[in-house]
Amino acid sequence: MTRRVLQLLIGLVLYGAGCGLMIDAGLGVDPWTVFAEGLALRTGIGVGWITNIVGLLVLLLWIPLRQRPGIGTLLNVLLVGTAIQATVTVIPPVSGLLVQVLLLLAGLLVVALASGLYIGARFGPGPRDGLMTGMHARFGWPIWVSRLTVEVTVLAIGWLLGGTVGVGTVVFALGIGPLVHIALPLLDTARPARGHREAPAQVEPA
Repeated sequence: MTRRVLQLLIGLVLYGAGCGLMIDAGLGVDPWTVFAEGLALRTGIGVGWITNIVGLLVLLLWIPLRQRPGIGTLLNVLLVGTAIQATVTVIPPVSGLLVQVLLLLAGLLVVALASGLYIGARFGPGPRDGLMTGMHARFGWPIWVSRLTVEVTVLAIGWLLGGTVGVGTVVFALGIGPLVHIALPLLDTARPARGHREAPAQVEPA
């Protein structure tokens, strides 16, 4: 249990730090961070704090979808945005294409590693992922339809509000799935010990 809790906490903090690095790269971020950036520009509230607020509001949408949060879900709301805010405060935005690309890739790798850590700890999905699985359970929509609908919507709104959409957004969309697919089996706390045969456990979505 101690290992799982530590893995969860480290994973959530690293996830926020990775998102912060991608923000500082200035080449585009994932859809939800585009949304948070846009709101931050319009409200004057830090992008990390906005991420926490959005996470809390998304969590409220779980109620009509009849989803139950886990401890990992609640800590996700508190820690990811806080880590984003700390990262963008400590590390200033960079300039120069090479440095921007390197920071973007570093952020993506950190997010992938962090996803493997916090998903592998198995304390419940993040609020945004729970929203999509809740839509699937409540309305019968395929997961990919739920995810596409939600992420295209927040991406479009965030872009209209001034969030950063660019090559980094595309790199994230194409790269995060394969990278998490590599990281998760290595960090899954339910992975059977060598020599034991067990059916693979159901894994929460990244």
